[in-house]
Amino acid sequence: MIDSHTHLHVCKPDDADLVAAAVAAGVTRMLTVGTNGATCREALQAAELYPQVCAAIGHHPNEATGFDDGHLSELQALAAHPRCVAIGETGLDDFRDYAPRADQERAFVAQIELARATAKPLVIHTRAAEDDTIAMLRDHAGGLEVILHCFSMPARLDECVQQGWWISFAGNVTYPTAQDLAAAARRVPAERLLVETDAPYLTPQAVRKQPNQPAYVAHTARFVAQQRGVSYEELEQLVERNAAAVFGW
Repeated sequence: MIDSHTHLHVCKPDDADLVAAAVAAGVTRMLTVGTNGATCREALQAAELYPQVCAAIGHHPNEATGFDDGHLSELQALAAHPRCVAIGETGLDDFRDYAPRADQERAFVAQIELARATAKPLVIHTRAAEDDTIAMLRDHAGGLEVILHCFSMPARLDECVQQGWWISFAGNVTYPTAQDLAAAARRVPAERLLVETDAPYLTPQAVRKQPNQPAYVAHTARFVAQQRGVSYEELEQLVERNAAAVFGW
């Protein structure tokens, strides 16, 4: 199984134990995602140490305050690392008032262009900003591989699929209150489907009282397999094939 989005730098315990637990659970690869310059360097360090780990390099919209050419230059340098396989997470967040919208948009467009320049997929965060996120992707990200991480727009599923974007489900798809997400997981075309943890956040229902970690992607994958009426092994092969296609590993 693949964890297509995690944050090892935030998770407990240390990276060695997290990776070992993930491998024991059958996780063959995981993408650890930086959210600013410092955490991107941590992500790359983990990717250097563990062959199962690759890194995404980006500037999270909640940390976009003051985003300028210096930040972009830093991301450009980090994205050149051979263990970087994706750009992001980037996007828009109107749920938290952590960064001015103008700064978020500037960082978003800059990272779209970085993804284009590096020929790497673009990892998207969107929260309470669906219309504007979709509009900016349509306006600026044509021709790019776009991953909608922690997919949260079930009402917009069809148009996202029509754009050719990848749909990645996190542990919240397993929550009893998330019937709309479960329905979306049933409907996503097989060739667009990914699963993730977003660890240490959004722990799957089966282990919800614990902090999330990459090993727990198996719980989310098992739930998605059940929703789709396929075996875990079938879903595992599908997700591994999709992840290899989008991340190029």
